[in-house]
Amino acid sequence: MHVSVTFRHMDSSEPLKLYAEEKSERLSKYLAEPVEIHWVLSIEKIRHIADATVTANGVTIKAQGDTQDMYAAIDIVLDKLLGQAMKHKDKVKEHKQNGEPVSIRYAATEGAAAAAGKPRITKKENQFVKPMSVEEASMQLEVSSGDFLVFTDSSTGNTSVLYRLKDGGFGLIETTTR
Repeated sequence: MHVSVTFRHMDSSEPLKLYAEEKSERLSKYLAEPVEIHWVLSIEKIRHIADATVTANGVTIKAQGDTQDMYAAIDIVLDKLLGQAMKHKDKVKEHKQNGEPVSIRYAATEGAAAAAGKPRITKKENQFVKPMSVEEASMQLEVSSGDFLVFTDSSTGNTSVLYRLKDGGFGLIETTTR
């Protein structure tokens, strides 16, 4: 974690700088490394203003607070930053299911299926089953680039599959209900 403190319209104070750095450490448990925090501490008339910008792994969080005491202003800003950091962490956690990134979850399920000797489904495709005759389906398959066609046989009302054979002909699978 890299913390920098800038003083504006006031003399630099080592105790204020150390206080801001120590309080900033609380953010490390909510944000992924590398974390950069830039504090700007300034005084305008009687207002003590603390402004902080946090950059962590592509996320930027900003907060500002002002009171009549610089230490209290730093505490206000830190509370705001912690709230935003927790909200961001929850958002990232909700994006993942069961606290695991999506890629890890898929790898684990594929490994479990392979270990159990079960077949894996690698591609899922939805087809609209259209009622047509076998002749109409064969003409449809001839003009398409696919290897099979699922359709409802208009004469029987059953689902059928017409597929392309290696010799150029077609095969037909007819289903029946009991």
